Amino acid sequence: MKKQIAHSILELAIVSEGSTFRETLQHSLELAQVAEANHYKRYWFAEHHNSASVGSSATSLLIVYVAENTSKIRVGSGGIMLSNHSPLIIAEQFGTLAHLYPNRIDLGLGRAPGTDTLTAQEIRSDFMKAAHSFPSEIEKIEHYFSKTNSKGKVRAPIAEDVDVPIYILGSSTDSAHLAARKGLPYAFASHFATDHLMQALTIYRDEFQPSEVMDKPYTIAGVNVIIAETDEEAQRMFTSLIRMFLGILTGNSQPLQPPTEMTEELQDIFHHPNVHQMLKYSFVGTKDAVKKQTKAFLEQTQVDELIVVSTIYDIQDRIKSTELFAEVMSEINSDDSAN
Repeated sequence: MKKQIAHSILELAIVSEGSTFRETLQHSLELAQVAEANHYKRYWFAEHHNSASVGSSATSLLIVYVAENTSKIRVGSGGIMLSNHSPLIIAEQFGTLAHLYPNRIDLGLGRAPGTDTLTAQEIRSDFMKAAHSFPSEIEKIEHYFSKTNSKGKVRAPIAEDVDVPIYILGSSTDSAHLAARKGLPYAFASHFATDHLMQALTIYRDEFQPSEVMDKPYTIAGVNVIIAETDEEAQRMFTSLIRMFLGILTGNSQPLQPPTEMTEELQDIFHHPNVHQMLKYSFVGTKDAVKKQTKAFLEQTQVDELIVVSTIYDIQDRIKSTELFAEVMSEINSDDSAN
């Protein structure tokens, strides 16, 4: 019997054209409730700043919003960008969350600021120093969560000896070395940073050192998923994501655009080397088509969990895609159990 692969959601709260931030955040909660009903393992919020089209900036607050209105699904950060924050404050925030929602809170930590350089300087003037100090900043958080810190001069008492798993997030090989050395679970941002996925997974597994937290490696990979009743409809929905990435690459970001027909021009944009590379791990089509793509990816990577980004303009289409992907994962795990 092969291992059962978990499935989760990474939420950026992307604003669709014509929607408000309030509507977008309400849709995020609605999707989390659908995810819980369909046995997704966790629902993580990303951290982004200075974007009129992304609502996931106050990550800790959004975790509260979803955790308070769900009952079982794990909720957390994918991730807290540690270069923006004081480790003590993060320990206090997530320690508080763990008391409010026991055994449901995850703390994913990333090195990058999640924004442009000018904004990063406004958030924290020494953000470059903090980014270079990422390993020691994580150690500070671990220290504040430790039971042994109860005699320390600087404490986060609400965080001491609480159950908040820490995950290392990354989009390069640097994070793989760090996660392996610390014996922590590792999540790779392959939903947009595809170049180093296989190398990072190999480094992490080869260098993994058992810790008090884990005795063997645990890997999570990000993928883009869009499922519809027909391939044509899925491709149509995919045009919104293609336009979004084009906007990112050209510095012309805007709210998520309504889907259109998949024209030759959009096909050309998708196959442009830069766009195509970033969207390499995008599984688009009917349920059967996406199942084949997902199985191939799992066989190639051997990851323990998939975390899904579903950048879809209409919330009802997004809910349907989320429900169908849960069926895909159930079938894949059933197929593997039978073998």
